Amino acid sequence: MTVRLDEDARAPVYLQRESAARDQDTSNDLTSAGLHGQPSQRSDSVARRIKETAKSLLPDAVFLYLLHHKCIGRYPNLIRPATFNEGILQRNLRPDPRYAGLTDKLSVRPYVADKLGSQHLIPLIAAPEVFTREVFDALPNAFVMKANHGSNFVEIVRDKAQTSFETLQHLASQWLASDFYKVARENHYRQIKPRLFFEQLLLDGRGEVPADFKVHCFGGRTRHPILYILVISDRFGSNTHGDVYDADWNHLDIAIGDYQRSARPSPRPENLDSVLAAAAKLCEDFDYVRVDLYALNNEVYFGELTFTPGAGVLPFTPDRIDYEWGKLLSETSGRRGCPR
Repeated sequence: MTVRLDEDARAPVYLQRESAARDQDTSNDLTSAGLHGQPSQRSDSVARRIKETAKSLLPDAVFLYLLHHKCIGRYPNLIRPATFNEGILQRNLRPDPRYAGLTDKLSVRPYVADKLGSQHLIPLIAAPEVFTREVFDALPNAFVMKANHGSNFVEIVRDKAQTSFETLQHLASQWLASDFYKVARENHYRQIKPRLFFEQLLLDGRGEVPADFKVHCFGGRTRHPILYILVISDRFGSNTHGDVYDADWNHLDIAIGDYQRSARPSPRPENLDSVLAAAAKLCEDFDYVRVDLYALNNEVYFGELTFTPGAGVLPFTPDRIDYEWGKLLSETSGRRGCPR
């Protein structure tokens, strides 16, 4: 059995659909070189290509200005940002030189090993230059296939007998052909060379993929960061939720993205202190970063570092949180409304 995983829930549904549609066009290219298929399908594909071509001609700032309005409902101030999303848009346009190497899900591993210890890394099975049948045959029965250069490039395989080399190779080809920068103009993604890799599949005591702990870390360089935790639970069931807690595990009346809050908070994790300590250690070189972790069987495993969550078009409910977190971002970066 294979399961497609929306890995980090970092982009609103709109961006996920845009990326999926682009992948579908790529799939059509790979399988329909002669434009086989129904006329309506060909017409839709041509219309989408025209739209994508027009969008690609827009300067980054104009593209993000319009995208923010589409997703958030207002035009952003890119000169003197007041909201969290506006601050993130500035990062999209002028990323710190460190972002690319630490956003790359492979090249970040030595950094995490140095900061936390290699025991906090999910065991790496393989990172082949080319995905061949020999690589597939050598994989264990259960694993996770990922790509290093973007979001949503994750395939969970619980039983290799239920998939095939051809199926995974086709999916991998789509991923590696994707230019993630084009989705939301996050400029640091342009510097990441697409790579495929395979990790051990982590499962909790119920045999499920563990909940994500996405820790938004403000003011890491002060060594006393302000931490907010987005916990995504029951990701593959019928009761998926995204709940925001503060560092004391108070359940906050905040919704991020398209996730609904749970009616009641989850019990405080036994290893919450270890989760927060790991996040604080990984954020200590930055004014702001989101640290993704898994708390599994009283252990803490690293997921990824995200410097531009939601690509700067991430809806908050209530909307005032966008302004409150924007103030935090401004204060901890020393930006105070001015460009960095």
